[in-house]
Amino acid sequence: MSSAEAIRPNRKQVVRTLWISDVHLGTRDCQAEHLTRFLKRYKPERVYLVGDIIDGWKLRSGVYWPQSHSNVIRCLLTMSKRGTEVIYVTGNHDEFLRRYSRLALGNIRLVDEAEHRTADGRRLLVIHGDQFDVITRYHRWLAFLGDSAYGFTLVLNRWLNHWRSRWGYGYWSLSAYLKHKVKTAVSFIGDFEQAIAHECVRRGFDGVVCGHIHHAEMRHIGEVEYLNCGDWVESCTALIEHPDGHIELYRLAQQQDVAVELKPVEVEAA
Repeated sequence: MSSAEAIRPNRKQVVRTLWISDVHLGTRDCQAEHLTRFLKRYKPERVYLVGDIIDGWKLRSGVYWPQSHSNVIRCLLTMSKRGTEVIYVTGNHDEFLRRYSRLALGNIRLVDEAEHRTADGRRLLVIHGDQFDVITRYHRWLAFLGDSAYGFTLVLNRWLNHWRSRWGYGYWSLSAYLKHKVKTAVSFIGDFEQAIAHECVRRGFDGVVCGHIHHAEMRHIGEVEYLNCGDWVESCTALIEHPDGHIELYRLAQQQDVAVELKPVEVEAA
């Protein structure tokens, strides 16, 4: 989003594609209000939901579903009704949907992976990415244990941002900061990225759009364009393809900083 667009938030921006992942609807740490505001700013031809949109793991232990979570679904359904193609790529937290893969309901499709062609001809694999996570795939008990520890950091994150908001500060992710500082987490992210890039080379893709690890990134790994759209629990990030094929990484925190810089300064009368 440009500075001019930040000044006119009610004007929808026409884009070619939006990618969002790891929303985790059904959890207390889902940033549903931020996501709804983000979606309402754009008029996309296509939206990819790149896995873990609904958190089936959490819903097994109890239902938490406030109106803000329904608003996200309603926003996506409205987009679909108005002509946007919505492609739901399943992830590990919403793996219960994988039994319904290839289901099509109007402009909404449910798939395990997809192929996307950018406006300038690049061929991208769109996949959640849990297939390349050794812990999730082969040691599910460790995945559930790690999910519980991760949940604790998100609780701290929620309370921190509650007080930051009270004091007039923008959103900031403590959990993302801690994860990026831990050496083992950094190593895991690197292994994940290399594995998924290798799969792209093997299958002849120019690049990949994925999620899963809650770490938004845009970079090249060898000849492969690696694009991770991040999450709406910690970082509040997404990927946007513009009409010319250019893809940008949206970060809520950066947009808040821009909005603060553009805010008119009140001058006291002499």
